[in-house]
Amino acid sequence: MKEMNLNKELPVVVIPDTILLPENNMKLKIGKTTGSEIYSRVAKDDFYGIALAVKESNSNGLYIESDFYQIGTLIKVKNIKEMRDFYQLSVEIIERVKVKELIPDEADYKATYELIPDINDLDTENHAEILKYVRGLVAEISKNFKGSKGYVEQVNKFKDIAQVIAFVFPYVRLNLEEQQEFLEIRSLKKRSLKFLDILIEQKESIQFQMEMAAKFNDEMNKKHRENMLKEQLKAIQEELNDSEGGSGRKDYREMIEESQMPPEVREVALEEVNKLDRQGPHSSEENVIRNYLDLLTSLPWGKTDAKDIDIEAARELLNEQHYGLDKVKDRIIQHLTVMKLKKNKQGSILLLVGPPGTGKTSLGKSIAEALGRKYVRISLGGVKDESEIRGHRRTYLGALPGRIIQGMKRAGEVNPVFILDEVDKIRESYNGDPASALLEVLDPEQNDSFSDHYLEVPYDLSDVFFIATANSLRDIPGPLRDRMEIIEIGSYTSHEKFHIAKYHLIKEVLEDHGLDETQLQIDDQALETIIEKYTREAGVRGVKRQLSAVARVASEKIVLGKVELPYVVKEDMLYDLLGHEITRHDRISENNPPGVVTGLAWTPVGGDILFIEGAFMPGTGKLMLTGQLGDVMKESAKISQSLIRSRLAFNLKQVEFDKKDLHIHVPSGSIPKDGPSAGVALLTTIASLVTGHEVDPELAMTGEISLRGAVLPVGGIKEKVLAAHRAGIKKVILPQDNEKDLDDVPEDVKSEMEFLLVETVEDVLKETLGLDLPKPLFMEMGNNSLAGGAGA
Repeated sequence: MKEMNLNKELPVVVIPDTILLPENNMKLKIGKTTGSEIYSRVAKDDFYGIALAVKESNSNGLYIESDFYQIGTLIKVKNIKEMRDFYQLSVEIIERVKVKELIPDEADYKATYELIPDINDLDTENHAEILKYVRGLVAEISKNFKGSKGYVEQVNKFKDIAQVIAFVFPYVRLNLEEQQEFLEIRSLKKRSLKFLDILIEQKESIQFQMEMAAKFNDEMNKKHRENMLKEQLKAIQEELNDSEGGSGRKDYREMIEESQMPPEVREVALEEVNKLDRQGPHSSEENVIRNYLDLLTSLPWGKTDAKDIDIEAARELLNEQHYGLDKVKDRIIQHLTVMKLKKNKQGSILLLVGPPGTGKTSLGKSIAEALGRKYVRISLGGVKDESEIRGHRRTYLGALPGRIIQGMKRAGEVNPVFILDEVDKIRESYNGDPASALLEVLDPEQNDSFSDHYLEVPYDLSDVFFIATANSLRDIPGPLRDRMEIIEIGSYTSHEKFHIAKYHLIKEVLEDHGLDETQLQIDDQALETIIEKYTREAGVRGVKRQLSAVARVASEKIVLGKVELPYVVKEDMLYDLLGHEITRHDRISENNPPGVVTGLAWTPVGGDILFIEGAFMPGTGKLMLTGQLGDVMKESAKISQSLIRSRLAFNLKQVEFDKKDLHIHVPSGSIPKDGPSAGVALLTTIASLVTGHEVDPELAMTGEISLRGAVLPVGGIKEKVLAAHRAGIKKVILPQDNEKDLDDVPEDVKSEMEFLLVETVEDVLKETLGLDLPKPLFMEMGNNSLAGGAGA
């Protein structure tokens, strides 16, 4: 040291939260980044540096001159050892110094300094007396700590009070400001007396803590020992990587930091971790907390950038995986186009409505594939408990999060395509209304803070693409239906079913049964017969079921070697493979007697024709209706009777309604029938009876009527027209306002049929019976307003 120039500039180093006293050598553990910086700086000056403390901790390590204390110590780094997570520095603390000038050195500082050693104002007698007291206090305090014998012996070896103080000082409890004040005391006498005061305070504090600990009874001590043993056991099992014991303690704090949780959720999670740390052995709450933390840390939280949507690729994928449904696919592509343009809002909510087996769920899967997102599906059929959606509160035994949160956990992304299957089949019960719970999930204005009872923190669902499926809109509550964009999926035509079966279903069935096309083939004519005579449905699920039955029978023959390969199934073989035909479609007859009319009906499995039959008989003017007709059809029959009596007064002379009963029957009486579409057929039936005129058997009709004679529009036109075409009908009477619905009918069907559009019952009677009746005056005057009202 005598050779050093006191005016030499040395680097300033900051050792976090530590004050170094002269006359001591220390080993310091310092983080890798800070340790490597200190080492690289002092290495340029023979490993000498000025250790200064800063008045306030600064996490980014950038300081200005006023941040530093002016009194520090001259140190020499004698050795540095790189450990796994830190550096271990061996430091010699040489002397107290005062900084004369701080000189900026890139992002750090260098300093010129002067040495300010201790002022030795202790005589020999006082020095020995204070040394004795300090040794005694250190020995007395050390009795409270096991394994401190060697430490006391080392203190007793020192002959200088300054060396004892420097050796003991790192172990006393003082804050940084108090440590700095102690360093700045140059008088050895004052510093020694101050150190005595500090030791006495430490001794009293430790004694007080020991007295408090002694107040715990034996049971508490036993629990404490068990807790300590449990922690030691966990540490051993972690070291051995013993996963079977289930004791590998997860670092939940690290998992929380990595999970990208919002600040308010992170705060709740850290509180749960602190609560977990306080749990004693055999705590019944520990597993509850762990399950909750596992859910929080496994849920996707961070925002995901919206992926660019390739519209052409999406259209190509939909066309490849789904035949037909052109309007539905166009509507989906339009929706994806809006999503592409509106990047700030990725979440969307669609409702696909249609009969079973029409591909609603598989459309959702195709949308997920087109978007490149995860696909999640939950079935809501039969759900009656609100907690299935919102979850159970954690206070209940066996509590679980709701299906929405469980689905998000499975997805692992914040923007999956989420299928809510059978949303029309959820039911209200005493456990709450699941449909009402879904309102928050499917409301774009609310689902950015969805509340699950188990989760207890808001979860953002606004980026999720929700697709709900249903068979009928009728069973979906209005408020829930209002939150979704509805896309209706109609029935497949026989041509569409044939194409789907030939190019999709047969391949799937062969694969499911371990066969290929070299072993089993199904003739086109046989396939058409299966569709027409062995299934009755709007979709293709039944077709696949019958194809599977064919494959099972064929598999047995192939395995037993009873047939030559490939085994080709032809139409005349279906009876042996599938048995009797299980469906029968009504066909038109060569002629209809007066009072028999062909009507058109919509059913959940497609359209159908039905014959309405009427007869007069002696009686008292009663109207009898049979065939399980609903209230709407009964009202249509009564309106038809009144219209006939008002419009055909000149023909009623031969028909005395007050002396004859009118009986109207709709065959297939075991099947309930109702709906606002049979008015035109019922009117024609009664008119045919009254006039005695026959109705063309190749003519079918649909439409509702009002009491003033207007023909009102109805639904299900596509399905009804397809049923008429299948039955051999050549002409169909439709309400004028349903003309636009003919766009949905396949061109090959429309080209083989004639459509008669009517507005009033006079038009109906003219087309069906050839009666040219004048329209009532109020009909002529109000025709335009009437048509507008019917359309509305």
